[in-house]
Amino acid sequence: MSTDDPSPHSEHSSRGHQEHYEVEGPGYPTPAAMRTEGGREQTAYVMAPRVGMEEDGPDFVGVVDLDPESDTYSELIDTVEMPNRGDELHHFGWNACSSSCHAEGLTRQYLVVPGQRSSRIHVIDAEDPRDPEMVKVIEPEEVFAHDLSAPHTVHCVPGGKVVVSMLGDAEGELPGGFLQLDQEDFSIEGHWEADRGEMEMNYDYWYQPRHDVLISSEWAAPNTYYPGFDLEDVEEGKYGDSIHVWAWEDREHVQTLEFGERGRIPLEVRMSHNPEETQGYVGAALSSNIIRFYEEDDGTWDWDVVIDEEPREHEDWDMPVPPLITDILLSLDDQFLFFSNWLHGDVRMYDVSDSANPRLVDRVWAGGLFGDRQEVKNTEIRGAPQMLQLSRDGRRLYWTTSLFSSWDNQFFPDIAEDGSLMLKADVYPDEGRMELDEEFLVDFGDAPGGPARAHEIRWPGGDCTSDVWQ
Repeated sequence: MSTDDPSPHSEHSSRGHQEHYEVEGPGYPTPAAMRTEGGREQTAYVMAPRVGMEEDGPDFVGVVDLDPESDTYSELIDTVEMPNRGDELHHFGWNACSSSCHAEGLTRQYLVVPGQRSSRIHVIDAEDPRDPEMVKVIEPEEVFAHDLSAPHTVHCVPGGKVVVSMLGDAEGELPGGFLQLDQEDFSIEGHWEADRGEMEMNYDYWYQPRHDVLISSEWAAPNTYYPGFDLEDVEEGKYGDSIHVWAWEDREHVQTLEFGERGRIPLEVRMSHNPEETQGYVGAALSSNIIRFYEEDDGTWDWDVVIDEEPREHEDWDMPVPPLITDILLSLDDQFLFFSNWLHGDVRMYDVSDSANPRLVDRVWAGGLFGDRQEVKNTEIRGAPQMLQLSRDGRRLYWTTSLFSSWDNQFFPDIAEDGSLMLKADVYPDEGRMELDEEFLVDFGDAPGGPARAHEIRWPGGDCTSDVWQ
């Protein structure tokens, strides 16, 4: 079902559209409303870590001008620098989003910005989209007190809370868990989960409150992935191969879907935006496939591999090179799935209108080990497509080229010296194709204060990977 046509049984169908204009809540009542009413992105917030750079300064959150009518289009126009070095900014999210769109008095105003290595959590006031400012810092000791570390995914959730996936314990080992913050003062309230069951590893998560479910994925213990990638760690079972099903209301682990060799290192989780649906996708990085997970009639969950990619030989490698799927996203109408192959160097676009049978419609090459295009605007592409963000109308796909500091330095060491990039492709959904925009380039090698990596991207008004609908 397309999100352009909300179910007549949905409490957020026509009534929701009316409330969107009457209630001063954050976000939009439906994915279709965000897609059609959200307007073109004018600015982007981009995580920019400097950990592991040759010039090792503090990380920052960058503001990129995306208004094509602006004199500073495709430039870094502001930065919010972190007060400490060594945070490794990675993923971030909002204090409030469309999951609370009918909660009067809430606004999407604050960015919650964790440090993956430091476990420090920053809060940035983005009321002025072009001039955000730091307003609060939660120090690592406050996080470690709950025997958690390495914050990753940030989601605003109903009930005035923010939930952050945590990848390790206070020592950087397993198990991980979830940290819950208050939505107003950002005080730590403790663990979100009441019973983690057999879950040990954590990474990304998505939730669907209408169906009482949360799905989480796995990376590894922080002490395993911090130094870089070692294939022996995979062979020793130190990297994930499963996703986990949780009861949303009871906050309890209820099922593990184990993929084994079919799903090595399952990272980004994307459930359908349409809140009527009980299915989604996860990208398995090392095995380089897309796995669809879905709820059965009896309430249990199952999975199938729906996209399988092949490794390729490379003269500098002593083993076939996996594509390494590191990010995936769904368009707001749930019609297209995009994902990045960070080692190979391409972004793929699949038609998933038949969700169980994705169909490849196009790909764009830009950098990587096999990309036939290694320059944009006379600038070498350092790295390859990695973190993705799609415009709300589904017509512009942006990406950055850095994965994680130690992994960058291992596979694309030039990023450590010269920084990474932000690139863009124009998307033509009606024609099922993409085209690299050869005039768009944001070079984080030119950042004030020295080169930086560029990682996750967010729009001030919400985006394909920040908002969840009830």
